[in-house]
Amino acid sequence: MNLKTLFLAPLLLASTAAAHAEAPNVVVSIKPIHSLVASIMQGIGEPALIVDGAASPHTFSMKPSSAVAIEKADIVFWVGHGMEAFLEKPLETLGEGAKRVALEEAPGLTKLEFREGGAFEAHDHGDDHDHGDAHAVAEGEDAHAGEHHHDGGFDMHLWLDPANAKAMATEIEKTLAAADPDNAATYSANLDKLNTRIDTLDGMLAETVAPIRDTPFVVFHDAYQYFEHRYGVKVAGSITVSPESLPGAARLTQIHEKIIDLGATCVFAEPQFEPKLVNVVLEGTKAKSGTLDPEGATIEAGPDLYFQLMEGIATSLKTCLSSSD
Repeated sequence: MNLKTLFLAPLLLASTAAAHAEAPNVVVSIKPIHSLVASIMQGIGEPALIVDGAASPHTFSMKPSSAVAIEKADIVFWVGHGMEAFLEKPLETLGEGAKRVALEEAPGLTKLEFREGGAFEAHDHGDDHDHGDAHAVAEGEDAHAGEHHHDGGFDMHLWLDPANAKAMATEIEKTLAAADPDNAATYSANLDKLNTRIDTLDGMLAETVAPIRDTPFVVFHDAYQYFEHRYGVKVAGSITVSPESLPGAARLTQIHEKIIDLGATCVFAEPQFEPKLVNVVLEGTKAKSGTLDPEGATIEAGPDLYFQLMEGIATSLKTCLSSSD
């Protein structure tokens, strides 16, 4: 290394550090949204994540470190109260000039009404896909389970439709560019790359699930309506309305009978929740079990998580449903 290089190296490092220091301090609520934000911030900075690891926003309790991160944030991205109710009070601690962005309000989103009680009645999805009488009846103790989680009136698992992911990404890019105009060109270029990647993903997912579209299955909770709407897969019902409220014996009996009546071939658990419930409803049926991970609990956070999450759902569906007799 010559003297000129020795002299310039510290200046270059200082310049790089300054550039990162000037990037907005961004905090994101959950992994799927964090993945989109991280993609758009690539080369500029890294957003912090609140619900990390295998934690679920449905049952999450704020940690002191997360509260401190929110207090210091310039921008907080979240889906909205219906998904992350635990964030309402912490967001009140945001400093003056800080911005909180509820992505449920992003322009261009497709929003599907929450299916009250977990009942999956016939829906007009704009295609030939028909659920017929496939639905899970919720009565008694389970009829209003998890209402506070869904009090926004529509299903909050918006990211499970890639078109919604693109709409949210556009809002993320717009917010970041306004807060950090010096890096606006990079945010814009990253958004273009992300949209292209999502379009490719969308086509691949449609191709993956095409062979099993008419094969009914049961899920742990009603989180997959957007995936169902986008790709025409046949969800027959859910074990529980919302993960905050576990089902009672009557509900489990109803689901067990529904699996038999409909010939549902797979029942899917989720990694964050008790798998014994799946075993209970499977007992005495010919249905198999699988796992779906709608929030990326088992996936490392980062730009690739969204794609791994969506590919994982499609692959799990095809693997379990294709192997059914």
